[in-house]
Amino acid sequence: MQTFDDWLIARLTAWRFYKSNPNVSTARAISTALTAFQAASKITITGTATTETINALRVVPPAGNLVVPPVPANDEPAWMREARRFMGLKEIPGPRSNPTIITWAQKLGGWMKGYYTNDDIPWCGLFMAHCIGATLPSENLPSNPLGALNWSTFGKRLTVPVLGAILTFKRTGGGHVGLYAGENAKAFRVLGGNQGNSVSLSWVEKARLQDMRWPITGEAPIGGRVWLTIDGELSKNEA
Repeated sequence: MQTFDDWLIARLTAWRFYKSNPNVSTARAISTALTAFQAASKITITGTATTETINALRVVPPAGNLVVPPVPANDEPAWMREARRFMGLKEIPGPRSNPTIITWAQKLGGWMKGYYTNDDIPWCGLFMAHCIGATLPSENLPSNPLGALNWSTFGKRLTVPVLGAILTFKRTGGGHVGLYAGENAKAFRVLGGNQGNSVSLSWVEKARLQDMRWPITGEAPIGGRVWLTIDGELSKNEA
């Protein structure tokens, strides 16, 4: 089944705006292509798949395909779709490190490039910085995105969680940050990095919640709370 991102790539390619680059993440390539398409189409430039942009992409390009496939369902914001790409990615125990995790820090640059040299260092904030930075290049990240609780000042505050909301949590000796994927009566279902030393979905107790945030430059929040009937063991330590 074609995903929403697959549809975006196909349409942007048909319009000759999408360019694959092995040195650039797919999410960043999509955002760059959307920005260029919006500029050329005189659409409000956001670098994200706004409704206006999707409608314009559905138009058959002058020398493109004659049949435009339907737009797949899309309930999750771009940064959450980017996070899902890495489901199952794990850190490597011992002196070695997962090169993908290290690359995220290298691309952030600055002091983080020299500081983050081993995936034994907590990386939930690093993972969030990658997901936001790759999909929303104009968004201001926390000055120290490696610190999970620093994400409590990111973007704008939400009063009700929606899919893709950035949740920060307190824990003994530090904090945690991840994306809202649902909830039950006692816990949030969180998609995040460094959960069981991997990118995974975990249950985090609601009492630990510190804040709910949303990017300034991101698409508007849609929907509301996602109630889940499943249950599972609560995460105790995400470092």
